[in-house]
Amino acid sequence: MNAAQITALKKQLSTPQNIVIVPHRNPDGDAIGSTTALYGYLNQLDHDCTIISPNDFPEFLKWMPFTDDIMIYEKENATADALITKADLIFILDQNAFHRAGDMETILSKTTSTYVMIDHHQQPDDFATYMYSDTGMSSTCEMIYHFMEMMEHTDLITPDMAASMYTGIITDTGNFKYRSTTSTTLRVAAQLKDKGADSEAINRNIYDVNTPSRMKLLGVALNNLQILPQYKTAYITMTQQELNDNKFKKGDTEGFVNYGLSLKGIVFALIFIENKDDGIIKISLRSKGDFDVNLLAREHFHGGGHKNAAGGRSDVDMKATEQKLISILPSYEKALSDTIV
Repeated sequence: MNAAQITALKKQLSTPQNIVIVPHRNPDGDAIGSTTALYGYLNQLDHDCTIISPNDFPEFLKWMPFTDDIMIYEKENATADALITKADLIFILDQNAFHRAGDMETILSKTTSTYVMIDHHQQPDDFATYMYSDTGMSSTCEMIYHFMEMMEHTDLITPDMAASMYTGIITDTGNFKYRSTTSTTLRVAAQLKDKGADSEAINRNIYDVNTPSRMKLLGVALNNLQILPQYKTAYITMTQQELNDNKFKKGDTEGFVNYGLSLKGIVFALIFIENKDDGIIKISLRSKGDFDVNLLAREHFHGGGHKNAAGGRSDVDMKATEQKLISILPSYEKALSDTIV
């Protein structure tokens, strides 16, 4: 976002606006953290503000500030469409293309509202009047902090807003262990702690959330783990039946893909999760070092994301999806073998 855009947006935000904030479908900690932090900020400026999430979000995030105020598009689409249509400003957070908002894509594409994008994913679409896009940032929550710096309003950060931003930063950086963590990330986290973010409580709320059914589901996932040492690759499969048998709830498989990546010598890990309702296999991809899963996901699995963390989908069944992975790995063998971790 250049100086002229910052000045223009400051001017628009100086008077009350109708504002809608939209995270991506299947929102994670960074998506919910950034939207709720921005919501807390804009409310202090006396804007009429609504967060509209394309669908529901995991139970382990529902302790977060302002989440009771989030409207779920799948449940209230008519009301949500009306709010989007009359909005002066629409903030698109933690996503860089309308299709990532799922069923909201149609109404978002039609509206004449002014768009503000704040996002750290690669290859953003060009739809926003105000675009703050930085792939070098650890998280959209870190960008929300810098956005408030641009607006000269970090003094308005409350403990609740600080907790939201801190949550997004730790979930997108793996508690500061991923290479996206920079010295600036750590300084922002320190500022948020000083602003009232309780790091111990936040970590407890995010990570100490196991239930007996989730632990059993993890056991199934690890039992299904396949290792392809020639390609430094590991993957996990989870069928709809396995999810159902273990009382799956949204968010239960969060982090499972990292078990494959934690194996010595593994550079590339995936998890394939069947979703019968949508008729797809949902895919999460993770990597170490310089192996780029964003490009692989874009080329083969209708997805994308970051260099070391991406998502995608397969429109064929589980067996065919596994076969597809195995068929494409030879073309990546050199890149995988050359990756030093």
